[in-house]
Amino acid sequence: MASPNAKPVLLSGGNPQIAKADGDAPVQAYIAAMPGWKCELGKRLDALVVRSVPDLRKAVRYNSPFYAVEGRGWFLSFHVLTRYVKATFLQGLLLNPSPPGGTARSGEARWIDIYENDQLDEAQMEAWVKQAAALPGWVP
Repeated sequence: MASPNAKPVLLSGGNPQIAKADGDAPVQAYIAAMPGWKCELGKRLDALVVRSVPDLRKAVRYNSPFYAVEGRGWFLSFHVLTRYVKATFLQGLLLNPSPPGGTARSGEARWIDIYENDQLDEAQMEAWVKQAAALPGWVP
């Protein structure tokens, strides 16, 4: 059995393995375990969502942080990959403008891939977060 202070296992691409759980604590554990520069980006994304959305609900699902408005469903998640962090808006096709990532198979979801040397457009991210939080979210 792993000790309570053991670092989370990093899965493929460096994604932290964090048990499914509700609340801020598992999300913070995920962010703290994000490798290298991705940890600071995770902190920035989390802070942006927190300051932009009242009645915020957080959880870790599928080894990724998820964000919801209480009673409305999930609107955003992010996930660590080898060279970038993918921030996915679960109803992103409805955002104006839609985030750039998406395929015919991704349904309503749209995302932005954030690489180490990218300049994160926080104003655009905040606009997307506020729009996404106002929509009915994904309910599994």
